[in-house]
Amino acid sequence: MHYRRLASLLVGAWLSGSLVMMAVATHNFRGVDRLLEAPSARAAPLLRELGQDARPLLRYQVSELNRWYFQMWERAQLVLGIAVLGVLLFRAEGKPSMLVLSSLMLLSTAAMHWLITPEIIRLGRSIDFLPETVFSEQRNRFWGLHTTYSVIETVKLGAGLALAAMLLRRRKRRTEKAEEEWDPLDPA
Repeated sequence: MHYRRLASLLVGAWLSGSLVMMAVATHNFRGVDRLLEAPSARAAPLLRELGQDARPLLRYQVSELNRWYFQMWERAQLVLGIAVLGVLLFRAEGKPSMLVLSSLMLLSTAAMHWLITPEIIRLGRSIDFLPETVFSEQRNRFWGLHTTYSVIETVKLGAGLALAAMLLRRRKRRTEKAEEEWDPLDPA
């Protein structure tokens, strides 16, 4: 079985999913502003009826969707992380550095899922309808945790890219070594 290929596939899925989630989260909030700036003909009367309440209500909906997306993605990452670590542990040639990187990714995901995300969700819900001009200690704490989450996510992506590079580099070296060993002109 090609464990390195399986590990590469899993790491690639993990990295791709993380990048997609970053795009989805930012796109959703920008979508609210785009919708309000140029609503469809059917939505325009409803948005006018809501008036000033339309934007906070739509942002609340986006926030709830993003909360759910991140919780589900973190669960999927935990499964991917366990699978990657399992594949690397199972194959005899797994380098300790690969195990360290995959463990770092898995542990950071676990910390985000069970420690940071629940607090971000709690604080986010407490400020959902609070006007942006009003000072709030909860909002400051929310953005502090959001920044922490983003930093951890960036470190995790870096670890994943390093792990992917190691997996690909090992493949290339092994292929080059096999090509060097086989010489069709040398009968020996």
